[in-house]
Amino acid sequence: MSKNYPRFAVVGHPNKGKSSIVSTLAHDETVQISDIPGTTTKQRSFPLQIDGEILYELIDTPGFQRARALLEWLEREEVSADRKVERVQRFVYEHREDPRFHDEIELLEPILHGAGIIYVVDGSKPYGAEYEAEMEILRWTGQPSMALINLIDDTDYVAEWKRALGHYFRLVRVFNPMEANFSQHIALLESMAQLREEWTAPVKRSIDIFTTYRKQKIADSAQLISELLAASLSYVESLSISGEEASRKEKEKMLERYKMHLRKIEEQSHRKIAETWNHSKLEKEAQLPLFQEMDLFSRESASLFGLGKKEMIVTGAAGGALTGSGVDLMLGGTSMMLGSAIGAVIGGAGALLGFNEIAEMKVLGQKLGSRYIEAGPMQNRNFPYILLRRALYYTQELANRPHADRSKIQMDSQELLGTEWISTGQKKEIEKLHQLFRSGSAVKEKQLDAYCRLIQAILLEKIEH
Repeated sequence: MSKNYPRFAVVGHPNKGKSSIVSTLAHDETVQISDIPGTTTKQRSFPLQIDGEILYELIDTPGFQRARALLEWLEREEVSADRKVERVQRFVYEHREDPRFHDEIELLEPILHGAGIIYVVDGSKPYGAEYEAEMEILRWTGQPSMALINLIDDTDYVAEWKRALGHYFRLVRVFNPMEANFSQHIALLESMAQLREEWTAPVKRSIDIFTTYRKQKIADSAQLISELLAASLSYVESLSISGEEASRKEKEKMLERYKMHLRKIEEQSHRKIAETWNHSKLEKEAQLPLFQEMDLFSRESASLFGLGKKEMIVTGAAGGALTGSGVDLMLGGTSMMLGSAIGAVIGGAGALLGFNEIAEMKVLGQKLGSRYIEAGPMQNRNFPYILLRRALYYTQELANRPHADRSKIQMDSQELLGTEWISTGQKKEIEKLHQLFRSGSAVKEKQLDAYCRLIQAILLEKIEH
């Protein structure tokens, strides 16, 4: 079947990482990956499609099972080089219903229909002569081919694999689908473009489109983060109360409802970011520890993602004196301050968000004679930076995470503590917009756009470097 885009069959011995390579190159998390040999039993196509256009297609195939028997059958008749592919076609035709060669038929069919060959080996295991039957069969097909050495474990036999593979394949590359970043992906595509002359232009065009698409994902993520901050900082929670004054239980209930809603806003935003980067399955099944192990209002989150003392002073200078903690309860025309002011300088990120006590926010409320309390907009100056940095970290991890890696993302606390997320100049501009978000005034589109551009610049710096 003729295709107007390059197709590549990913083949090799069972359990050498073929499906992982397909998942990473196709940016597809639906590819089934398992440590159990024989998980892939049928060929399956995974096109990389952007805006309705297929750039290239990867075909996941079963591993060779009876390569020596197949090669023996091919060599029973002596044929010239120009007739070898016909011999392979005849084998497929005669053995299509033979269960002994089911896997060989599945992997050979897309190659005989014009797919290029990507042969995958495990470079952490020694080279063995048993692989030569597989490589010789692939050579009989006459299709352009390259070999990828995947290091599954820590041991390294790459040098001997390169010597052996060089006898059978035009190109040999080392590629770990579990660790490959965007640059390594592009470099591999450039190698794939060399396999066949007519593939050079479409693959290079795919690289250009894919690069542009990645930048669009960064822009889309920045937009989602901007909306997250605007919605969270401006949100107001209310709760009706039964008496003239709010009881302690009512205050605690109102505060927990307020926090729960902010957690929900963040969770929904992160889910959309995961979908933007085609990692929605990871979001549903593995989840980042930000949701499972590190609550938005925890001391750990404040310590890792909040601003430090010096940062708060600089940020406060841009946005005015820092507001102290407290809850204002207004009932029947009276005002009563609950909690204690922190002052202009806050002493450490871990103490900013109150854990058993009420967080830094205002609680207001009286309406048509009914009594109720309101929490919000968020007045804590450190909270938006915790929220923002968590979102930046989340996006960075997803943007640089290969789709073959299905493990739970682990945070490196030491690395996070030493990371400069936002420059001083950016903080000053961001703080002005944070003040606007929490003011209760309607946010204009141009103001949200300005915030989005700041976030996009930060993401570009973090993701691309």
